[in-house]
Amino acid sequence: MNIRLKHKAAIYVLLVILGILFFFPFAMMILGSLQKVEKATADPLFWIPTNPTLYNFTYIIGQSSFLHWIKNSLVITLIPVATQIFFGAVLGYIFAKKQFPGREIVFWLMMAVVMVPGQLLIIPKYIMFSQFGWINTYGAIIVPELWAIMGVFLVRQFMMTIPKDLEEAAYIDGAGDFTIFFRIMLPLAKPAIATIGTFAFISCWNDLFTPLIFMTSEEMYPITVGLASLLTKEGNFGIEMAGAAISFVPTFLIFVFFQRYFTEGIAMSGIKS
Repeated sequence: MNIRLKHKAAIYVLLVILGILFFFPFAMMILGSLQKVEKATADPLFWIPTNPTLYNFTYIIGQSSFLHWIKNSLVITLIPVATQIFFGAVLGYIFAKKQFPGREIVFWLMMAVVMVPGQLLIIPKYIMFSQFGWINTYGAIIVPELWAIMGVFLVRQFMMTIPKDLEEAAYIDGAGDFTIFFRIMLPLAKPAIATIGTFAFISCWNDLFTPLIFMTSEEMYPITVGLASLLTKEGNFGIEMAGAAISFVPTFLIFVFFQRYFTEGIAMSGIKS
């Protein structure tokens, strides 16, 4: 009994330490955003504000370029989120419930692509997009993100847990494939769909590397690249932290609202009936 208590105590201590480590950068961001310019620049590691101020927030929101960066981020995020959900749901359903020659081979060949680091494809993408005239356009960011293999995997794994009896009963009642997909499978797969949407939103919204390569003018920057350039130009940690805090809000809200579906989707996608 004492051994079990010691193990539990050790686990809790470890979780508390990890929680502090993960929370520390977030706390520094919030405290830094409330700090005056002079102290934030002179002492960036100790941003406990004696006289908190919202100047950094009002300053950065007042910059027209900041709102433009937000708009760019929304464009290159919401379109891929919608298409990844659509293709993930459709292809996941096909690979989970439909029989056709080479189904497993095709699926696992698609999954093998996940093993290729995205950085290895940047140079071929850049050459191809240069020939298309897509450099410094939304297309260079959006098109490669229109669908995600991991989304197909999550929906497939989730739908494989749905009993075949439901589908067979619907066929007996005269329902077609479209009716079964939209009226039965999609409502049951809401956790997996929410997981795809959450992953896609966070991934696209927080992406710095890809737009840093393909976007060459400031008016096309998303919020990630814009904040990086702002630090170089302004040299003001307080303003930078205020911008980071504002850009953090959408991902935080997405995760909070879909947390229940997100955790359920991750758990159920690993179970196969």
